Amino acid sequence: MTGSVDPQTRIAIVFLLQAITAGALFTRVPDIQAGLALSEAALGVALIGQPVGNLATLFVASAVLEHAGTRRIMLFGLPMLAICAGLAAVAPNSIALFAVFLVYGSAFALTNLAMNVEADRSEAAVGRRFMNRCHGVASAGLLLTSLFGAVLRGAGVAPSEHLVLMTVPIGVGALALILPLQPAPPRLHDGTRPRRFIAIPTMMTLLLVGFVLSGVLLEGGARAWSIIYMRDSFTAPDWLDSLALSAFLATMAVGRLLADGWTERYGPPTVARALMALACLGLLIVVLAPVPIAALFGFALIGLGTSVIYPLTLSAAARLKDRPSSENVAAVTMASSMIVLAAPAVLGSIATHYGIRMTFAVLVPATMLSFALAFVLSPKRD
Repeated sequence: MTGSVDPQTRIAIVFLLQAITAGALFTRVPDIQAGLALSEAALGVALIGQPVGNLATLFVASAVLEHAGTRRIMLFGLPMLAICAGLAAVAPNSIALFAVFLVYGSAFALTNLAMNVEADRSEAAVGRRFMNRCHGVASAGLLLTSLFGAVLRGAGVAPSEHLVLMTVPIGVGALALILPLQPAPPRLHDGTRPRRFIAIPTMMTLLLVGFVLSGVLLEGGARAWSIIYMRDSFTAPDWLDSLALSAFLATMAVGRLLADGWTERYGPPTVARALMALACLGLLIVVLAPVPIAALFGFALIGLGTSVIYPLTLSAAARLKDRPSSENVAAVTMASSMIVLAAPAVLGSIATHYGIRMTFAVLVPATMLSFALAFVLSPKRD
């Protein structure tokens, strides 16, 4: 049966499995903290392992991918993510938890690069876009696995039972999907830049980072601050506060699932500008919302507006012809990850000194920057 599944569907399911693993792990982090009796500070130190492993690996991820190939990396990386999730649930102390998250971050960086590069190569092979759809499947998977994790938490299921048992279906699914996969041929490039072991950003990739800036900041801001915004801005039940993040994730998933058709019809720059205008409108509604329903509508617009920013950026990076696509994708991912690493502290400081609404107000200029830089997505670079 698995032999009848086309390569594009296989890649989309890889995105889904990665999202399920990530969502399951981070849904249970509060329970892991309680089980180890860690303070917020100690947990924060342990969680730093993930971005440290991610960034350290991204420097050399392109060289590893060009040597090992996308199929081998996905075949190794996807089960490793599930294994790390299981190990995090049974870690005996904060030092062990840091080590697990360090390995998790490294495996995530490699797997994420491999599946995005393979998705782009498959797009080139079939002549149709589906990168946004892959990310849409991942967004839907992240939303569903987060809700499932919440149900298990409510039912009193231990994180060790949840995460350790998850490794088996994820591992079996990865083997069934990836072993029969025939990787698409790499994109051709003109080799005008020397091949480097470390993925150094170029001027074009830095422009792409400027474009994706609003997407990563808005997504990070919504994930970290949307529920807190609702709690601090209105007098409403907890379940209504929680809907802010759900509204954001749901419309982001819908936008990504539909965006490939829009992109093929109207072109990446036009689609990006239209959706960034929606994101900016959503931000303004959130900043000025007088009632919770208006705020929820604003977060839904932000989710839809930012839905295509990251996938379109990766596609544009992969289509540059100055060096191997994996090197450009790794450079963009590395630079944007550095921004994400610093963003929570900056936004948190703004919220502390100027109020939670101002946290979202300061993101409006970032959407304007993305609007202005949408020309870097021009299909003339294919």
